Amino acid sequence: MDTTQITDLIHRALYTATIVVGPILVICLIIGIVISIFQAATQIHEQSLTFVPKIVVVLILLIFAGNWMVVQVSDFTKEAFNLLANMN
Repeated sequence: MDTTQITDLIHRALYTATIVVGPILVICLIIGIVISIFQAATQIHEQSLTFVPKIVVVLILLIFAGNWMVVQVSDFTKEAFNLLANMN
């Protein structure tokens, strides 16, 4: 296995991680901004107000997109093991 293959494998690993985690991070960011605007407008600064909606939305997202996420990570893992198996 040469450096080009290792670099390609690391690139695909980072790309897969970004694709899998990206939707969760974007949704949490949007929810956080909306809740921050709500807290600034109403001056309610309750700590649980920021965490509970994010947790609920992430759980709902995992229910609907969890299968797709597992498939993406599994496909990458199969590719990595096939690359290692075909190594000289």
